Amino acid sequence: MIKVHHLNCVEIRSPGNGRAIGHCLLLEAGSRLILVDAGIGLKDTKNPDSRIGQHLINIVGFKFNEDWTAVRQIQRLGLDPGNVTDCVVSHLDPDHIGGLVDFPNAIVHVGLEEYEHFQNDNPRYLQHQLGHLPPIKTYANTSETWCGLEARKIAVSETEIYLIPLFGHTLGHCGVALKSETDWLFYVGDAYYLKEELTDPDHPVHTLAEIRADDNRLRIDSLNKVRRFRIENPHINVFAYHDASEYVTFL
Repeated sequence: MIKVHHLNCVEIRSPGNGRAIGHCLLLEAGSRLILVDAGIGLKDTKNPDSRIGQHLINIVGFKFNEDWTAVRQIQRLGLDPGNVTDCVVSHLDPDHIGGLVDFPNAIVHVGLEEYEHFQNDNPRYLQHQLGHLPPIKTYANTSETWCGLEARKIAVSETEIYLIPLFGHTLGHCGVALKSETDWLFYVGDAYYLKEELTDPDHPVHTLAEIRADDNRLRIDSLNKVRRFRIENPHINVFAYHDASEYVTFL
């Protein structure tokens, strides 16, 4: 069993869409630490223009503070960032992997489709964010399932962690299912930005989600999967990356 820490590693203040965050997870498995998504990193915070670009900063509304980075939060927990051995990433967008460079020896676990599209120069990605050349392990499609969804088991022995394909936001976007000390958690990444998307078809954030989707049809299919999953599995905590109201329920 593992202990789960919930970290907010991103702050976004957008005039059109309000506040959003970056809900990362830190898993304590004995002396070993595992991150699920990595948020904005130290280098991004110290050199945002060169690392992220002022145009993207202005469009999204990123704010920067070294104390929000995963590495600083891990230190405040009294843990050693050097013990982060693995980082499981939902997808390779800049606000999800900027912190990877702060854990240069950690294995990056990612869906095969996502990594292939990163390598194919999709302009949404920032190639230098993997410029430190971390060890990367990719996961292809499988016949294994978790709660009726395709599940790609992550190669760590301490607990059960699965990549769950939820394509559309990016062409290899995945959620992450993991077993905590007491129950299962289903982190759905950017399958939705705000939980209101699940119940309000006219919410304005749908427009942003459509604009940012590599394949909007697949995004809608994935959103419907999440809707059905929540109805069929009310005992499992489902949450996304950017919704601040979901994050506070874990604190």
